[in-house]
Amino acid sequence: MSDAIKHECGIALVRLLKPLSYYQEKYGTPYYGINKLYLLMEKQHNRGQDGAGIATIKFDVKPGNRYISRYRAMGSTAVADIFEYVQKKFAAVNKAYPVESKDTEWLKEHVSFTGEVLLGHLRYGTHGKNSIESCHPFLRQNNWMTRNLVVAGNFNMTNVDELLQQLYELGQHPKEQADTVTVLEKIGHFLDDENQELFDQFKKEGFSNVEISAQIAKNLDVAKILTRSAKTWDGGYTIAGIFGHGDAFVMRDPAGIRPAFYYQDEEVLVVASERPVIQTAFNVPLGAVKEIKPGHALIAKKDGTIIEEMFRQPAEQKSCSFERIYFSRGSDADIYKERKELGRLLCPQILQAVDSDIKNTVFSFIPNTAEVSYYGVMEGINTYVRNYQKDVLLKRADKISDLELEDMINITPRFEKLNVKDAKLRTFITQDADRTDMVQHVYDTTYGIVQDHQDTIVAIDDSIVRGTTLKQSILTILDRLNPKKIVIVSSAPQIRYPDCYGIDMSRMGEFVAFEAAISLLKQKGLAHVVDEVYQKCLASITKPKDEVENYVKAIYEPFTDVEISAEIARIIRPHNLNAELEVVYQALDNLHKACPNHSGDWYFSGDYPTPGGNKVVNKAFMNWVEGKNVRAYFSN
Repeated sequence: MSDAIKHECGIALVRLLKPLSYYQEKYGTPYYGINKLYLLMEKQHNRGQDGAGIATIKFDVKPGNRYISRYRAMGSTAVADIFEYVQKKFAAVNKAYPVESKDTEWLKEHVSFTGEVLLGHLRYGTHGKNSIESCHPFLRQNNWMTRNLVVAGNFNMTNVDELLQQLYELGQHPKEQADTVTVLEKIGHFLDDENQELFDQFKKEGFSNVEISAQIAKNLDVAKILTRSAKTWDGGYTIAGIFGHGDAFVMRDPAGIRPAFYYQDEEVLVVASERPVIQTAFNVPLGAVKEIKPGHALIAKKDGTIIEEMFRQPAEQKSCSFERIYFSRGSDADIYKERKELGRLLCPQILQAVDSDIKNTVFSFIPNTAEVSYYGVMEGINTYVRNYQKDVLLKRADKISDLELEDMINITPRFEKLNVKDAKLRTFITQDADRTDMVQHVYDTTYGIVQDHQDTIVAIDDSIVRGTTLKQSILTILDRLNPKKIVIVSSAPQIRYPDCYGIDMSRMGEFVAFEAAISLLKQKGLAHVVDEVYQKCLASITKPKDEVENYVKAIYEPFTDVEISAEIARIIRPHNLNAELEVVYQALDNLHKACPNHSGDWYFSGDYPTPGGNKVVNKAFMNWVEGKNVRAYFSN
């Protein structure tokens, strides 16, 4: 993606189903669980570069001994920093206690991060405070083991203000307005309730307090706690949690917006945000990894029982299509195919943009995530060329000359790597004029391929959000090759609306498609539409969220996709660009053809999967009109 956007976040959970001695004997290490957690997190490094954290819980620890361990770190090297810290602890123990460190029971009693349940999190904050306190996992601590709670998740809630009010009414006083706090305290509240109900029940039955603690741990109804907690949540979420005694869960929102995959065998249960990381870390085939169903929680009881239970009625599944286009790693078998198909489906529009002049067109891509879509374009263009050659050769009535035959056979599309990102270059200069010049050199280009003022360059991008990098860097660099025309092709449709479920796209003014629509409204004498939409948004503030519509759609209604694309090309065109410029976007229908099982497209279509989404988009528009450069919802 030329305009990098952030995504929130990634999770990894490992639940060992055998005693630690089993892994020591079979795999030669008592640190099997922590090693696997590291692999899962490192392979999901793409999902979080603001920070990371891990937490582990040990089973059946004697009173007075620590059983919860947690460590968090900030920055792009957080995963490495965390596991370096843990490994140093292990190395020190092995050196100081060479005999005892071979005893798994001794290790469990004396060394942290040697538990049976391990939870990891990678953080990409949407707009939250970038501090260690913002890094998951979060702890809610208590002297009663079964009241302790560890939570980490990939989520945004749209109705944090409503959820906070409910906490106030319960008598709580949360320390900040953040969705992580509300989720933690909501689950914690009903965890406390469940503990109290069970305590009262077993007390009546004559159990002692010590016996009651064991009975609560055995009988805690995790699904009931989650059902009560999530009753009024509005958002996209995959949330993992562990109770102090060892029960663990991973819950997924009713629309399946955020991803969650799991694998289970007799040795281990593992959950992650992406499927191929599980395949790689555990060397298992594609079919062995399953998806947690929307509105369901995968629950692992301390006794090893694993069940998938519904905590909320599933809605129409609207899994995030941006996961397929950009965020998730392309090593997933289905995602790889989908990205290729996104590229292939663009070929008719590309051919129209270059007047089917294959001979004088150079096809390339904007590194790096657009590469797979580019392969799809290659397949589509090669198919077009073969079909064209067959049509001419087989259907031509008169005899073809040897020269014409040679020319026809030699039609070969030119697929080249024109742009190379210089990862070492840092635009540290602060003066705007100098900084702009530096930004133009973030990408290197390949010279000697494009024929001066004769060739058209087609460059595939996976999506265009703001268009800033295109305008400030990529287009200028491509123009230095002296093409006749530059065609920028987005494998995603026009991004028109903010996301409120975990992607860093929350302000209307950030979208070049929105800027283009506003510009066209002014050009066409339709500027009054802006105020009409604003008034509808304003009037909707007091409405119940279920009655609120996305009124911002009216901003785009007067124009075709082609008109908006043409205006985008005008907006992102650098003033000194010599080549002709055209911008081509994926059609929404083609997106659904390529990704049929991931129909969440609200950032393109404005069709939000939860009522809170409509309130957020209207609020984002109001913020833009009022000149407020703030997000339209709370988050962590």
